[in-house]
Amino acid sequence: MKKLVLDSWHRQIGAKMVAFAGFEMPIRYGSEIEEHRAVRQNVGIFDISHMGEFVVIGKYALDFLQKVTSNNVAKLYNGKVQYSCFLNENGGIVDDLLVYRLQENKYLLVVNAANIEKDWQHLMSYLPSDKEVILQNISDETCLFALQGPNAQNVLQPLVNVSLSNLAYYTFVVTEMAGIPDILISATGYTGAGGFEICVPNQYAETIWTKIIESGKRFHLQPIGLGARDTLRLEKGYCLYGNDIDETTSPLEAGLSWIVSFQKEFIGKETLLQQQRDGLQRKLVGFVMKEKAIPRAHYLICDSTGKSIGRVTSGSLSPTLGYGIGLGYVQKPFDEIGTQILIRIRNNFHQAQVCQLPFL
Repeated sequence: MKKLVLDSWHRQIGAKMVAFAGFEMPIRYGSEIEEHRAVRQNVGIFDISHMGEFVVIGKYALDFLQKVTSNNVAKLYNGKVQYSCFLNENGGIVDDLLVYRLQENKYLLVVNAANIEKDWQHLMSYLPSDKEVILQNISDETCLFALQGPNAQNVLQPLVNVSLSNLAYYTFVVTEMAGIPDILISATGYTGAGGFEICVPNQYAETIWTKIIESGKRFHLQPIGLGARDTLRLEKGYCLYGNDIDETTSPLEAGLSWIVSFQKEFIGKETLLQQQRDGLQRKLVGFVMKEKAIPRAHYLICDSTGKSIGRVTSGSLSPTLGYGIGLGYVQKPFDEIGTQILIRIRNNFHQAQVCQLPFL
């Protein structure tokens, strides 16, 4: 089990550590609900250094990424970020990721922690032997922090000499931070609360983290664990790999058609085109509980007669809304907004309704 570079810091302030994606990670420091609300209403910081980072370099880096990712990488410019996914030949999602264009012919990929080795092998299997493309796995050398919430900019701005207000959503800048050069700061995040993600070489991680904590004191900045991270992303309807998407689900089924560019050639394209022609048989939907009950992953989703029509992939009590919410795949046509469904919790059925995403 790997440890974060800041493992001792998390333990010293009382973090509850759990095994996650091969790492010992802080799931909470106190109350998950309080941590969730801190991010929605104020500001919180996550240590997400378990995430993976690959660099793709070379004259044919763009051509390579166009083939192995679903989105149109050619639309990127220096300083722009793109959400995308790797697909297998059957159109299943190998992983979802962020693509950063660092400069012409040089890109950074941020992938899910549990999929680092799988993603690496997947990319290597498609690496052209006759063209100039170099892959580098810098995951073990890199830390990643997420500063999220309405006050994130107020906390971070004193530490940098660039105007963060000019940093548009899904763009990034490489700048000096707290006296340390070449720190990547992106206007991205997995909470829907606004903020930044900060990519830091391991040797500067403690310095950068400490500076952020110090700057955040007057804003009551809190460290936030994986528990709140999960409920925050769920409220915004963001997919979690391994729960809502995996190699058996296509981006079309998952409602991610917006990250699929059919104007180019990519792995899995033919399968997705076939799904478009034939029509989808199932779709990922959001639903809200109409009774006092909390949905959880793997619970059955049923029609009004109690017949199974799907399964919950993610579910929780929404700390912001105060009632149960969830994601799950259902058969067509039960994916239509407003459809009344039942969630089977143990041996009881509880009323729910398909709703528009995000939940808030």
